[in-house]
Amino acid sequence: MKALSKLMAAIMASSLLFGCSSSGSTEIPTIGVAQLVSHTSLNTIRDAFTDQMEELGYEDGENINYDFADASGQTSNLNSIMSQYQDEDAAVVVAIATPTAQAAANISEDIPVVFSAVSDPVGAGLVDSLEEPGGNITGTSDEVQVDQILDLALQLVPDAKTVGFLYNASEANSVSNLASAKEYCDQNGLTLIEGTGSNLTELQSSASVLCEQVDVLFAPNDNTVASGMAALSQIALDAQTPFFVGADSMVNDGGLGTVGIDYEELGIETANMVDEILNGEKPSAMPVKVFKDDLNIYINQSALDSLGLTLPEDIQNNERLVIVE
Repeated sequence: MKALSKLMAAIMASSLLFGCSSSGSTEIPTIGVAQLVSHTSLNTIRDAFTDQMEELGYEDGENINYDFADASGQTSNLNSIMSQYQDEDAAVVVAIATPTAQAAANISEDIPVVFSAVSDPVGAGLVDSLEEPGGNITGTSDEVQVDQILDLALQLVPDAKTVGFLYNASEANSVSNLASAKEYCDQNGLTLIEGTGSNLTELQSSASVLCEQVDVLFAPNDNTVASGMAALSQIALDAQTPFFVGADSMVNDGGLGTVGIDYEELGIETANMVDEILNGEKPSAMPVKVFKDDLNIYINQSALDSLGLTLPEDIQNNERLVIVE
């Protein structure tokens, strides 16, 4: 009996070894998680995504494999990353930020794609509509509430007449937000002046020029701006120009204020969507999740003090106010 038991154990062990060697990433799904660049907003989404996946029961290396990729701010790297995911036969690709999502869309016929932090999925050509995406791609949208942010700017700087708009013109989400900002300024008798840059050096130069011309500075959730917020916010502070931004993380990194969502919520919902797809749901049947309700007011206290500004009483008493120290 002992000999038989040993024989059975050996057979089972060899079966397990054979299963591991032949399956690799075919039995354990691979999730490609790609982002354009590393900065606070995108890193927050990524980390909240993996945390929520763990809450849903996914353990890296046990029942899921992650392949994280960072394009280092170079859109030219994104196609190579997506080709790698194709070679790996990834089960799902998570694409963080609009340029990443646009690159991932090129492989969505083969691999389901869940995007995150895309301000205008329709305008970016990713989905047919928010309610019915239409293809093998869906995700979460961090639609920037331009009107509410500029309303906040006028509450803090009521005499403002000129708004500087700082952005990278190659980012589709920023171009979409520029249109909204122009419309707001036209309706409210404000003059909007644009400042662009494709890298931090160019944006620093544009920010310096704008701060000499405008009463307030505004940047949407532009990835190039966000990755250089420490330097750009210092330029604004040195010029005593209030700098309003499109994301809470950009307030954490030195911007004066914004009205928006908690970016952790984007990561959590992105994970929920991936879980649904892994369990058989089709992206085409999953509406894009747009975060535009229950928004917080984020204020950087240090920037507020440096600018010598005081919050109006109605903002001070707002239950959605979040003070960043």
